Amino acid sequence: MNIEIASHINADCGMVSADPTQIHQIAMNLITNAFHAVEQTGGMINIELKETATVSFGEKEDLPFHATPGELLADRYVCFTVSDTGTGIDQTMIDKIFDPYFTTKELGKGTGLGLSVVHGIVKEHGGDIRVYSEMGKGTTFNVYLPLLEDAKDSKTAAMIRKYPTGHERILLVDDEEPILRMEQKMLERLGYQVTTRMSSPDALAAFKANPGNFDLVISDKGMPNMTGEQLARELISIKPRIPVIICTGFSDENDQKRAMDLGVKGFLKKPVATGDLAEMVRKVLDESEGYIQVNESGQSHGIIHGG
Repeated sequence: MNIEIASHINADCGMVSADPTQIHQIAMNLITNAFHAVEQTGGMINIELKETATVSFGEKEDLPFHATPGELLADRYVCFTVSDTGTGIDQTMIDKIFDPYFTTKELGKGTGLGLSVVHGIVKEHGGDIRVYSEMGKGTTFNVYLPLLEDAKDSKTAAMIRKYPTGHERILLVDDEEPILRMEQKMLERLGYQVTTRMSSPDALAAFKANPGNFDLVISDKGMPNMTGEQLARELISIKPRIPVIICTGFSDENDQKRAMDLGVKGFLKKPVATGDLAEMVRKVLDESEGYIQVNESGQSHGIIHGG
């Protein structure tokens, strides 16, 4: 099929305060979705970047699409748009597309975490994402990120605050490669040394080969063959002081209590935001280091109290 790609990039756009890895993740997710929409029938994908003033709710009337707006608070934004002329999104589904694990794609095309991840990144950066779609006519995604006008402004300063960093060695496990790569880049930008595995058995084998190579393990919860909790149990049986963080799209207090009883030290909600990841990793590592230092000093109790 013939697929045409057009781009309209305004080179004079101002700057935004954002993690380049996460912006890349936004672009790749939206462009991949557009490709899937025109993959079978052919069509056009349009990519646009421009500055814009705050978008009013009424602007949707100028577009032949349904709008799902959020709330925009800043005065000016950079707007990144990906549109296609593909199949469109059923109006009964459009309010669910940013929910974790929701997908209308066939098996093997994705898990549904892509748009959820995009939504989480955009919100973390103080922006918004809006979707306009009509069956048979196509879909448009508009991503709005606040324009960086004054770094001394309190809101902007909060956006570009420094996250806690480190240099420790982390084993990162997730069976979804896009998520694995994104989280790997987040951690590496924070200074950590990251080893990745896409399955629990492979992660367990790497850990067994040399447990001393790792200071922390971060694992997805829902994986085939061996869940994140089951992997944590095996790792802790090999190296009792190894801290483990579980990432999950769904969780309840009973799940967390059970995992804590196994020795898990922290939980992260998917999609994982850079700030949450940075703070949780540093917290768990610092507590683990304190535990080791206390015990090596000859005292009988550590300082960790359930993660």
